[in-house]
Amino acid sequence: MPDKGDQEKTEKPTPKRLQEARKKGQVAKSPELGSALILLGSLGVLLFGGVWMFWTLAKFMHGIFGNLGALHIQGASATAFLLEIFEQVFILIAPLMLVLMIVGIGANLMQVGFLFTADPFIPKLSKFNPVTGMKRFVSLRSLVELIKSLCKILLISGIAYAVLSGEWDVLPSLMEMSVAQILSFIGIASLKILFYVSLGMLVMAVLDFVYQKWQLTKDLMMTKQEVKDEMKQSEGDPQVKGKIRRAQREMAMRRMMQAVPDADVIITNPTHLAVALKYAAEEMAAPQVIAKGSEFIAERIKKIATENNVPIVQNKPLAQVLYKTCEIGDTIPESLYRAVAEVLAYVYRLRQSGGIS
Repeated sequence: MPDKGDQEKTEKPTPKRLQEARKKGQVAKSPELGSALILLGSLGVLLFGGVWMFWTLAKFMHGIFGNLGALHIQGASATAFLLEIFEQVFILIAPLMLVLMIVGIGANLMQVGFLFTADPFIPKLSKFNPVTGMKRFVSLRSLVELIKSLCKILLISGIAYAVLSGEWDVLPSLMEMSVAQILSFIGIASLKILFYVSLGMLVMAVLDFVYQKWQLTKDLMMTKQEVKDEMKQSEGDPQVKGKIRRAQREMAMRRMMQAVPDADVIITNPTHLAVALKYAAEEMAAPQVIAKGSEFIAERIKKIATENNVPIVQNKPLAQVLYKTCEIGDTIPESLYRAVAEVLAYVYRLRQSGGIS
């Protein structure tokens, strides 16, 4: 039998394999998607709250520098002054930090859902293996990461050049503009660059996520033997299950044979089938099948019945119908009441006449 390590991994990972990998933190996730969404979120905050943030900061700075000569930063006043600065800075950056936190968490939930695992933080000696490290360094994953980095550099450079080249004619006139106009131009150009960069990174992130999903599936591929072993673990070894089924059948057979002496009559085919019936008027609404079998089992039923003086009646049509329509423990169908009643009446007459002890 070939060794598992020599077999080619041609089978897709099973749900159990994927679940185990997820518990270890092995999931398809693109860091680029988080970066792109965070950048877009930042732009949204600056677009809708940038003016407020700018004038709030300007007013605060004007208050400080306008009263610089009157400030006395000593002792308790120094503490109060620092607390006021921290308070103003917190008010300015709190909306941005809140949006970034929501977007960052949302980006992770979009990709992997809710997942908490400490497995990636557990030190593993294999990570310190220089041979393994060199393999990772020259792997396809490293090549893809290098290509991604180059694409990001080219993307940002290309977008910046495209935006600025569109504003090239305006650049000479900046020397005649006021400081506010220059700052406005720089802000608008920067926002344009960041907006287009974030869109480009979003496209890259989607492509990267598709690649990460493909790479994860490839890493978790299984050999045919691994799939078989997993099926044995989850469903049980077929040989063990077969032994259990045989043991259950043997136990059921013993219980059935133990019930034959309690039967009122055995109806036979006469040689191929045997059905044991029991009827207790105070307990049962109709006669009940307590044992049945064909060929060898039928012979055993008849043998036990003979040893225990249970009457055996040959009725080929009735035996066939009972064998096919009734399971052990079932009461006979209403359509057979008359035929079975005639058999039981015959048996009772024999007992009364002394023909059966």
